[in-house]
Amino acid sequence: MSDQRGRDTRQELRRMALVASPAPAAQAAEAELRARYEFTMVDDADVVIALGGDGFMLQTLHGMLDRHRVRPVFGMNLGTVGFLMNEWRLDALSDRLARARSFSVAPLRMDAETIDGERFASPAINEVSLLRETRQTAWVEVSVDGRVVLPELVCDGVLVATAAGSTAYNLSAQGPILPLGSGLVALTPISAFRPRRWRGAILPETARVSFRVIDPVKRPVSAVADQREIRDVSVVQISMDRSIALTLMFDPEHALDDRITMEQFAV
Repeated sequence: MSDQRGRDTRQELRRMALVASPAPAAQAAEAELRARYEFTMVDDADVVIALGGDGFMLQTLHGMLDRHRVRPVFGMNLGTVGFLMNEWRLDALSDRLARARSFSVAPLRMDAETIDGERFASPAINEVSLLRETRQTAWVEVSVDGRVVLPELVCDGVLVATAAGSTAYNLSAQGPILPLGSGLVALTPISAFRPRRWRGAILPETARVSFRVIDPVKRPVSAVADQREIRDVSVVQISMDRSIALTLMFDPEHALDDRITMEQFAV
């Protein structure tokens, strides 16, 4: 995370763009908003309104990264969980934007090489995960900053999560919740068989994590950066990309930092 606290967004954001997921509820909400407010194209906007769930929010942010036209995003939940979204309301949109708190998010960068020597790079806002492709468990060598810390991790997979993503897949894999501004990332195994007692690690966000797949032909592994999958990887390197900053906007009463904190008390 590149911003430790949500900051008040007091300047008036005049030009709004609107994007919506294909889900019927999001499409209906889009029609209502367009009937009430004026919107422009994403590249011409000061802020983007995104309608959908967390998956659509990640899709929206990745779309802006692909076009190198980053804009603040105010999401409204018309999906299932909506952890990265605000409550859906039609009224007082301009007032909500004027009062919103903004959080700047630095994504991870995944550099992956396949068994055929192909190379891929992709950002990840929530996490980068390695997952076995077959019934065979994955065998992975884990290094941190060039030092081998686990010569052989036998597992269903392993992931590196940001603070913003620590309450998503990372949490379901029994990984730690990381407060915003902690300057940390989570390294979490997925159903580790060996070492049996290893439950993961918390690392500084400056750390560079490397995974080398042991016997990737017999035990194939895929690498997933949020929603982008690269199959049959042999080596994956992950680091925080400080050259990019994405901004998420939240109603003050439902700000991201408070949500992440309160997740630690969810039962």
